[in-house]
Amino acid sequence: MSDNIMEDAKAELSGMAKQGVRHPSTKPVLVAAAAGAVAGLVLPLLSIPAGIVIGAGAMFYKRLRP
Repeated sequence: MSDNIMEDAKAELSGMAKQGVRHPSTKPVLVAAAAGAVAGLVLPLLSIPAGIVIGAGAMFYKRLRP
């Protein structure tokens, strides 16, 4: 991992796009997106699409900067 988060994110996203579910980051990001969707369903202040984006984004960041 380099010091530039944008380069790391680009490399990670391209790896996820090329390898699909076989990439080690894909499953945790999808699980977090699903958890965010459930949170969006349960919480009245959060919509389902917002929950998906927040959940996936948080896990993606955690995969970049553990």
